Amino acid sequence: MASTTPVTMTTTNRMLPGTRALRTFEAAARHLNFTRAADEVGLTPAAVSYQIKDIEDQLGVVLFTRTSRSIQLTPAGAVMFEATADALDTLHRAAGRARKLTRNPAHLRVSLSARFATNWLLPRLPQFRAANPGLELSFDISDELRDFEADDIDVAIRFGTGQYEGARADRLFELDIVPVCSPRLIETGPPLNEPRDLLLHHTLCYVDWKTDTMTWPNWRMWMAAAGVDDDFDDSRCVAFSDSGYVVQAVLEGGAVGLADLDMIEADLKQGRLVRLFDVGVSMAPTYAYHLVYPQGYEEDARVVAFREWMLGEMRGEAGQPGVLAA
Repeated sequence: MASTTPVTMTTTNRMLPGTRALRTFEAAARHLNFTRAADEVGLTPAAVSYQIKDIEDQLGVVLFTRTSRSIQLTPAGAVMFEATADALDTLHRAAGRARKLTRNPAHLRVSLSARFATNWLLPRLPQFRAANPGLELSFDISDELRDFEADDIDVAIRFGTGQYEGARADRLFELDIVPVCSPRLIETGPPLNEPRDLLLHHTLCYVDWKTDTMTWPNWRMWMAAAGVDDDFDDSRCVAFSDSGYVVQAVLEGGAVGLADLDMIEADLKQGRLVRLFDVGVSMAPTYAYHLVYPQGYEEDARVVAFREWMLGEMRGEAGQPGVLAA
């Protein structure tokens, strides 16, 4: 009788990790750092480590090699990272499309920065609603670039060159950077009768931001435009990452700041800020605020209405004089 070798057949039906766990793994694999991944997903580093171990147990593979100083993806982890990133992106886009399908057809989602919303758009909302009573607006407040499909956005207002892949951009307005202070400083501080007075006893604030082709106007550039660059020492200047912080320092700290004129219009009209001197520095001509929307949305009635209103506001303001201080 011929001998036979027993064959054992097993069926493996492993459970796949849930979406939340996969998002944690994707963040850890992208950062190769559990602490940064924890900050992104709102967990502790220990919880991230525990979730990764749980995923490894579920899958039966090791995803990371760990040392006391760093973590690295294993070959199996690299495969899972690529697939997880693709799957999460697909789900994110599908969720965005699903939300868009369930929205009121008269609902327009606008992405814009908090500064633009507070200082420019919100004060003009009554005029927009009066002109477009059938259109409902909601806002995504963010400075980050958005994916129109995945993030459920119809139009965005962004500062830049207007070159965005797969999108159209209408130029709105350029930036004119001017010096401002609080009325209290005019009343109680050292005299401010001419630009050279800024060199004495004043804290000068500005936005420190640059790209490969553009530097946000700073005090050295403004002093050159005002004709006093030969005596200027910028060691007393204080740099901030955003003009909102500059305005706050001016209002609360008695500083003199460089701010973009269109974004402080309400503060000037209401007397919280005073513009100093009739000298401004323009941004590099390739940079401006733009209204951005996906290609193919040119005929969307909601986008057309918002676009025409925005451009109409720009044309209406083009002839208005600036607010100047004595």
